Amino acid sequence: MTDDVETHLGAFAAHRRLLFTVAYEMTGSAADAEDVVQEAWLRWSAAARDDVLDPRAYLVRVTTRLALDRLRALRSRRETYVGSWLPDPLLTTPDAALQVERAEDVSMALLVVLETLSPLERAVFVLREVFDLPYEEIAAVLDRSAAAVRQTAHRAREHVRARRPRFTAPDDAQRAAVERFMVACATGDTQALVASLAPDVVVVSDGGGKARAALRPVEGADKVARMLVGLAAKPETTAMTFEPAFVNGALGGVWTLDGAAVMAACVEYDGERVARVLLFRNPERLAGLRRA
Repeated sequence: MTDDVETHLGAFAAHRRLLFTVAYEMTGSAADAEDVVQEAWLRWSAAARDDVLDPRAYLVRVTTRLALDRLRALRSRRETYVGSWLPDPLLTTPDAALQVERAEDVSMALLVVLETLSPLERAVFVLREVFDLPYEEIAAVLDRSAAAVRQTAHRAREHVRARRPRFTAPDDAQRAAVERFMVACATGDTQALVASLAPDVVVVSDGGGKARAALRPVEGADKVARMLVGLAAKPETTAMTFEPAFVNGALGGVWTLDGAAVMAACVEYDGERVARVLLFRNPERLAGLRRA
C-alpha cells in the first residue's frame, strides 16, 4: 500500500510544474493557479488508480477544467478592476520557488494577449499552441468535437499572432540596453532615459486601487521618461531596495521594503530600445513574488 501511495504521489509531483503552467496561463494569476493545482491534487488523490491509464493526460484534463471554471469566475471581477489589469508576475530565475516549464511559455507579452481571448479560446490556444496536445485530446478535455476545437484554435492563433510581440531571450545587447534604462531611471537622467526609449514606448501600471499607479497606460518617450523619473524620486521608492531579476522570462526587477516585494517591473525590448514597461504595484498581485 505504501509503495502504491508513493507511486501515486510521485506521478503527481512529476507533472506539477506542467500543471502550474497550464493553470497560470489559463488564469494569469499565480494564487489561482496554485489553488487549481491543489484541487487537482485532491482529485488525483481520490481517483481510482486502475481507471487512470495516462496520469499526465488525466491531470492536464482535470487542471484545465478547473482553471477554465476559475477563469470564468475571474472575468466578472476583472470588469470592475480599478485601472489596468496585468497578469501576476513570476520570477523565472533558476532558484525561484515557483517554477514553470519554460520562461517563454509565461512571457508577459503572451499573457497580456491571452487576456483578449474568450475563456474557451484561451484554453484551446494554451493546450494546442503551448503544450502541443492533439486536437482529439483537447476535444475530450473541453467536451467539444475535434472539428470545433480546430476552428477555435485557428481563430485564437490568428488573434494572438496579430497582437503578440515576438519573445526573444535576453542577450548581451538587450541586457546592456535595459541596464542603461534602469540607471537613467534611478539617477533621474531624463535625456539618457529618453534616448533608451522607443518613440512609442508604453508604460502600463497595475495598482488595482490598492497602490498608487496610473489608471491608464502612459505613451510616448517624453511622457514616460517624466513619469519614471518622478516615480524613482519619490521617497517611498527611494526607501526600497532594488534587485534585478527575470520576471516572466524578461529582464526587469523587484523592489522590496523590509524584505517584502512591494513593486516589480518587466521591461520589453524591441531590438533597439525599450518598447514597453509593465509595473506591478498591487500588493495582492505580488504575493507570488513574496512566496518565491
